[in-house]
Amino acid sequence: MKIYEYRAKEIFSEEGITIPRSRMVKTAEDALQAAEEIGVPVAIKSQVLVGGRGKAGGIRFAKNPSEAYEVAQELLGMEIKGEKVNKLLVEEKLAIESEYYLSVALDRSARQALIMTSTEGGVDIEQVALQNPEKILKFHVNPLQEFLPYMARDMARKMGVNDPLIPSIGSYIFKLYTVFQIYDANLVEINPLVVTSNGIVAADAKLDVDDDSLYRQKKLAHLQEGSQDEFAYVELDGDIAVIGNGAGLTLSGMDMLHLYGGKPATFLDIGGGASQENIARALNLVISNPRVKVVFLNVLGGITRADDVARGIIDVMSQAKRMVPLVIRLTGTNEEEGQRLLNEAGVSFETSMEAAAQRAVEILDGIRNTK
Repeated sequence: MKIYEYRAKEIFSEEGITIPRSRMVKTAEDALQAAEEIGVPVAIKSQVLVGGRGKAGGIRFAKNPSEAYEVAQELLGMEIKGEKVNKLLVEEKLAIESEYYLSVALDRSARQALIMTSTEGGVDIEQVALQNPEKILKFHVNPLQEFLPYMARDMARKMGVNDPLIPSIGSYIFKLYTVFQIYDANLVEINPLVVTSNGIVAADAKLDVDDDSLYRQKKLAHLQEGSQDEFAYVELDGDIAVIGNGAGLTLSGMDMLHLYGGKPATFLDIGGGASQENIARALNLVISNPRVKVVFLNVLGGITRADDVARGIIDVMSQAKRMVPLVIRLTGTNEEEGQRLLNEAGVSFETSMEAAAQRAVEILDGIRNTK
């Protein structure tokens, strides 16, 4: 379960991580009032559960309350990767002196928590990994051993931060790991952690909690806003995105890809009753992943109607900035209407999962052979 930034910051603050003065708003009028209360200039940040909002224009700045009102009007209602912006975080604009990256993630292959830090904060960590991998420090935490504050300080020292900052940066690493443990997280991230003249502040916050832990995370269970429109999403190391309606069907699609020599880039389960909007959002999410070269959409209509799937597909294909070949297996409830819509839009489809998986691998092989 992904947590909105404003909620994640509240949680981080409770564990001793300093956050900017801010207020969540849902109207332009409230944004104006928040800017007056916080003091300008302010940052106005779209609250969505997808990445890349900054590049999509979802983060703006305002020099005065009236400008905050105008910016809020423009941001509310816009779509970022298929997700509609319904709330904003109005936050003090920080005078940044330097930026760092901190995260703790569950490394399933190593079966350990992985702490990652870098002096290259404020940018996509994926770009740092590609261009300057030596600037990322990684440390696995043995679950059978206690992670202690001196270990966090040692990481800060190895990062290459200035000596006076080592205790403070080390403290933030330790606190972030504490959040990771307490909340059964898959990922906790601060990017950037910024140094200002008034101290160190978490300018951003990400918290992704393991769904299977919610039975004991009573404090977080009520935060599942719009849970009927959420889906399970895991990035993998292949190049064919797999989307299905139901975990079993999605896994079957992945197995079928392996059978024909393909390798999944994602596991994305849109659930049993996904809406047209959620289909579009799921497609936009995988298309935005640069590793994905082909999308394999595997839908067996039950509660999810084939015509809703078709409309979501058509919406994305008419607006997507990055075109990725799409292979569709579509059958089940309202399949005739769904297939008719795809035919009229010139979108091909299969009714067999085997045929669709094989076709996805053939398309990928064709892309590789043309390079």
